[in-house]
Amino acid sequence: METKVRVTGLRKRYGANEALRGVDFTLQAGEIFGLLGPNGAGKTTTLECVLGLREPDAGSVEICGLDARRFPREVKRKLGVALQATALQDKITPREALDLFGAFYSEREPTLRLLERFDLVAKADAAFETLSGGQRQRLALALAFVHRPEVVILDEPSTGLDPQARHELHEEIRRMKRDGYTVLLSTHQLDEAAALCDRVAIIDQGRIVAIGTPHELVSTAAGGQTVRFTASQLIDPAALTRLPGLRALRCEGLSGYFETDEAAPVVTALLVLLAAQGATLWELEVKRSSLEDVFLKLTRPENKSANLPV
Repeated sequence: METKVRVTGLRKRYGANEALRGVDFTLQAGEIFGLLGPNGAGKTTTLECVLGLREPDAGSVEICGLDARRFPREVKRKLGVALQATALQDKITPREALDLFGAFYSEREPTLRLLERFDLVAKADAAFETLSGGQRQRLALALAFVHRPEVVILDEPSTGLDPQARHELHEEIRRMKRDGYTVLLSTHQLDEAAALCDRVAIIDQGRIVAIGTPHELVSTAAGGQTVRFTASQLIDPAALTRLPGLRALRCEGLSGYFETDEAAPVVTALLVLLAAQGATLWELEVKRSSLEDVFLKLTRPENKSANLPV
């Protein structure tokens, strides 16, 4: 499969702070690739280096086979970008904005086609200041497509959107994949990444600490299932640790949390223990590990020893 984006050995330092420490990843043609990480992990710096907005200290970025540092103008024609917030003049309309941005390119998508694709026809001549958050985000996407890019970079696109607008955005991102675009999606919404991305990379402290499909990362994570419970009285943690197949126990007041490969026998033993101590089970939740669980294992200071594929 053709590689559309290749990032190799990317390094960037701000004074004493080494923001990027050798970042490597690739995007294959037609995939949605998620970049995840806590605040300050290096996500924004990575995107800025890919976009040519910031010069890395070392490493390389290739976009559609072109060296981004040697051919910045050609590379920018390959990229469509939608950032968290799009700032336009209050009185400009979507039609005017698309015409203006399109005038910068010799080859461009017709304005009417973009208005139709991103469901903006009814608001084509409305002032930008009157658009809702979802409509502004759809306009941002339309502007990203005005020059017919091959790779689309979306930076926190669902920030501030209501559930309906977020759902519509997700459908549009899925449509990009169906239409053959390659998408790099930076997001803090882990459920969003799990639902949309073919592969994800988790970055922490300037390094990629895991790459794979959401399913691969969850399957590799320790703790196939998590159990949360609340009892009617305090339970001795020492007694809980003696339950078979239980790991990573945490107790907070009347509630407890643990991980296990198979929940059924552990929950059965928990019920016996509670009954023996005269306690009643008030709440019980059993769920399989999620991408959020993997993310926390890799980015919490106390969990740095997690071993996942990179």
